[in-house]
Amino acid sequence: MARFSSGRLGVSIFLVAAWSLGCGAQGEKNPPDPTLVHIDTGPITGLRVGKGEEIVDVYKGIPFAAPPVGALRWKSPVRAEAWRNVRRCIRYGPACPQPKSLIGANPSNQSEDCLYINVWTPASRVEGGYPVMVWIHGGGFTTGAGSQPYYNGKALARRGAVVVTVNYRLGPFGFLALAELSKESPRGVSGNYGLLDQIAALRWVQRNIGAFGGDPGRVTLFGESAGAASVCWLMVSPPAKGLFHRAIAQSGTALGRIRHLREKRYGQEPMEAVGRRILKRLGGDRAEDPVGFLRAVDAKTLLEASSAAQGLFGRGIKFGPVVDGRVAPGDPRVLFREGKQHGIPFMAGSNADEGTVFLAQLPVKRKLAYRFILRRLSRRHLSELLEQFPAETHSAVPAALNRLVTVSAFSRPARATARAMTRVTDKVFLYHFTRVMPNEVFKKYGAFHGTEIPYAFGNVKKGARYDDTDLGLAGTMSAYWVQFATTGNPNREGLPAWPAYSLDKDAVLILGDEVKVETGLFKDACDLMDRIQEERMKEGGS
Repeated sequence: MARFSSGRLGVSIFLVAAWSLGCGAQGEKNPPDPTLVHIDTGPITGLRVGKGEEIVDVYKGIPFAAPPVGALRWKSPVRAEAWRNVRRCIRYGPACPQPKSLIGANPSNQSEDCLYINVWTPASRVEGGYPVMVWIHGGGFTTGAGSQPYYNGKALARRGAVVVTVNYRLGPFGFLALAELSKESPRGVSGNYGLLDQIAALRWVQRNIGAFGGDPGRVTLFGESAGAASVCWLMVSPPAKGLFHRAIAQSGTALGRIRHLREKRYGQEPMEAVGRRILKRLGGDRAEDPVGFLRAVDAKTLLEASSAAQGLFGRGIKFGPVVDGRVAPGDPRVLFREGKQHGIPFMAGSNADEGTVFLAQLPVKRKLAYRFILRRLSRRHLSELLEQFPAETHSAVPAALNRLVTVSAFSRPARATARAMTRVTDKVFLYHFTRVMPNEVFKKYGAFHGTEIPYAFGNVKKGARYDDTDLGLAGTMSAYWVQFATTGNPNREGLPAWPAYSLDKDAVLILGDEVKVETGLFKDACDLMDRIQEERMKEGGS
């Protein structure tokens, strides 16, 4: 998006050209735009949509930081440059450059100039302001954007929340580390630029959300997959403390084998060593100025050389947050266990068939190969694994793999994080999403990874994919999410009771054809995976 300034020759011609790109100046003769708001970088307008009490103001492509290009590539985000004339924010900003997604569609508009947010807010105002819901998108820290259509915040805004979706740097742009980059940084570390972008967006919210009718004292950070992992990373990040007041983690946590900046941990090379490997691939390992060399590499070449892994089992380099001692002071698994996370209300959950969309990366069809996977997971507990995740025939292998992936990578970590959160707050709520869309194309995948998102956002319409049951579930879920953002507790009159999580009762709310409470969901399997996880961490921790 163009940036405007007054007092220059030819400014009117410039503004006319910029208007066609979604930004423009509001002339003195025009009637006042009801969406006009003033933020710390200048005045903006958006679009007003809907009728009656359902009117929502939408602002797309607001820069929350300067473009991280040129000399700002691999540096902490800095504030966006201010403007004087009214900026029309009616089109999404570009997404970070990314490889072709193996799951879902990529944003069509991509650029390193990608640090933009989008806001949906009720057109009316209330005393004290509306609760704010800041969404961090998923995509394995490698793909995605806050502009994806299923993240549209209009329905949640109509329920009484200000919704913000965020872009952040991905893959090598967001998480590449290198000793020379660490040396030039005043923090003495590199990597984690994507997390720093998310923190910068939260700071923008604190400074500006009141102009949109939001309450900066009631900010809920929520996300799915890598977005949920980001939420959990930020819950143990000192720079993020106080910037949000509730958290929702959908199908993702920050537990597991975490890469470190300079130490080899859990069999993984340090991130600075990964950066050195990428530098060598590009032919810059002997450059007099390696950082200058890297900053001169075009985005496409950098993406190709980085060969980012996608999905749970994709080949290539796995990008994401690393323990750097600053933004991420330690292993989140340890920090959560020690009660060093932010003590705020917390919701988390998983879906019934998380594994199905990842099984194409794990082409195991026969019992012997499946048994080999279980053996690699834990030779010591092989018989117990076979008991919890049986596959008596070749045809039973895919379903067993789906259950294994679902429990080990999603349900168990969600439960473990919820258990850790009970040490610091009594407002912890655990869910399990089981609804299968009544659509022949999607039925075979079950309640797959990410399928709960349209329901949580309330973006479900009766038609080819959804029926009346889906509409009812979406209404219930979006009401829970907004109520949680409002009070820190999803319960209110008119909704099925959702008990707070506790270790003794182990209660989980089932969000499916029926909304109901169950206890001890996957208990034996989760307990087993807890033991295996602890043993593997101790064995591979150095």
